[in-house]
Amino acid sequence: MEEAGADDLWVVEDLSWPGSIATATIALAATTRIRVGIGIAPVPLRNPALLAMELATLARVYPGRLVAGLGHGVPEWMRQVGAEHKGKLALLSETIEAVRGLLHGDKVELTGREVTVDGITLVHPPAEAPPLVAGVVGPRSLELSGKHADGTILPEGFGPARIKDALDAIARGRATGDRPAHELIVFTYLRIAETEARAAEEISDAIEGQAAWLGVPPADVFSVLGPESIIEPRVTDLEATGATTIVLRPMGPDPLPQALTALKALAISGPGGS
Repeated sequence: MEEAGADDLWVVEDLSWPGSIATATIALAATTRIRVGIGIAPVPLRNPALLAMELATLARVYPGRLVAGLGHGVPEWMRQVGAEHKGKLALLSETIEAVRGLLHGDKVELTGREVTVDGITLVHPPAEAPPLVAGVVGPRSLELSGKHADGTILPEGFGPARIKDALDAIARGRATGDRPAHELIVFTYLRIAETEARAAEEISDAIEGQAAWLGVPPADVFSVLGPESIIEPRVTDLEATGATTIVLRPMGPDPLPQALTALKALAISGPGGS
C-alpha cells in the first residue's frame, strides 16, 4: 500500500481480532513513510498508563507516523470480557486527558470518576506526541471528542447528511475546549463490482450488520459500491461535507486488488501519493 501511494493505513481492535498496538507496530516496522492509525483501542480494555507507555514507545521510534484512536468499545463486547463501565463519557474523556499528559512528559495527577493516575511521569516520553482521536457516534460523545480530542473517527456508513450533524456536535464541543485543530476521519466500505447492486449484494451481511448497529435502513449506509467510476465522486461527496481523511475499507476476499484499484481511480500512484 505504501508503494502504491496510500497516505494512511488503519488497524482495528475489535474483540477477538489482532491487538491494535501489535498490529500497528508491524505496519510501522514494515514501512518508512505511511501514517498508521489505530481505529480504535477501546478504553475499557486499556489502563491509561499502560496505553500511554505503549503509544510513547511507538511514537519515539516512528515520530509523526502514529495516530492513536480511542473509543468507548462496543457494549456487547465489553460485557463479554467484564469490562463494561457505566460512566462511559467520563472514562473516555479522563483517559484522553491522562494519556495526553503522559505523552507530553507531564506528571499526571488525576482522580476522576473513572480514571485514577497518581503522580505518574513517563521515563521516555516521545519528542512528538501522537494525536489522540476519538472513535464515537452519539451526539454527547461527539461533543466530548470536539472538546478533548485532536480528531474524530466516524464509522462506516456515515454519509454527507450524517457527517454534517456530527460536525455540528463536534463544533459545540470545540467551543468549550482548547484543542487547536480537529481532524475528521471517515471510514467507509469499499466494494468494486460491475454494478452498485452487485457490490451491495456481495457485502450485504456487513451492510446489514452496520445498519442495525447505526439504527438506520441498509440503504442509508453510505458506502463506495459499484464500478471503478463511482469511486472518485463518492469520495468527493465525503470531502465536500468536511471529511479531512477518508479511510476506504476494502471488503471481500480480495482487499489488496480492491484498494489498488481505488488508488488508481483516485489518481494516486507511487510513494507520497495524495
